[in-house]
Amino acid sequence: MNQAVAAEGRLKITEIFRSLQGESSSVGWPTVFVRLTGCPLRCTYCDTAYAFHGGQWMSKARILEAVAAFNTHHVCVTGGEPLAQKNCIALLSALCDAGYHVSLETSGALDIAHVDPRVRRVVDLKTPNSGEMHRNHWPNLECLSSHDELKFVIGDRADYEWARQALVEHALNQRCTVLFSPSQGLLEPGQLADWLLADQLPVRFQLQLHKVLWGNVPGR
Repeated sequence: MNQAVAAEGRLKITEIFRSLQGESSSVGWPTVFVRLTGCPLRCTYCDTAYAFHGGQWMSKARILEAVAAFNTHHVCVTGGEPLAQKNCIALLSALCDAGYHVSLETSGALDIAHVDPRVRRVVDLKTPNSGEMHRNHWPNLECLSSHDELKFVIGDRADYEWARQALVEHALNQRCTVLFSPSQGLLEPGQLADWLLADQLPVRFQLQLHKVLWGNVPGR
């Protein structure tokens, strides 16, 4: 990011829109999504590659104005990888100060330690099938509190076994809610559900509601 732009507190925004939250414990709630532009990762299953480039610079005040226009209590800051823009931290705090129920969707590759504790952090631990497993920033686990969430996108049995081992090794379910989600087009949801039931894992099965309703449509 240009230092002058960063100093002004602006962020590059791909889109701001209102939809139903399709993931996490807030699934189903009408939510305003603030999608930041850019991501240092290239996951094989990425469904928001359109947010890698482009976008428009917006001041924090203009973003807050756009969010307020939707008159919606829940706000989700997502990407791309939102924490790749350092001004994201200030935006999250400003949204909390404005009284919103704020969540952050992050890849888990970047440090979450400085994120406002009022924000519910949904951290995506990258499985082997993502191609970005080596980017996981494991110290993030120590930052998690009970209102945060960890997500695993499962593409095959190898991903499942890796995630199950991580769950046990790091006692993840004792830190926060853990979500297992089938990777669309790679793993049948029923197959993952059967594995979870057979192993009695203390995790929450998750489908992406927005894709069930509208498919892979940007801004939905």
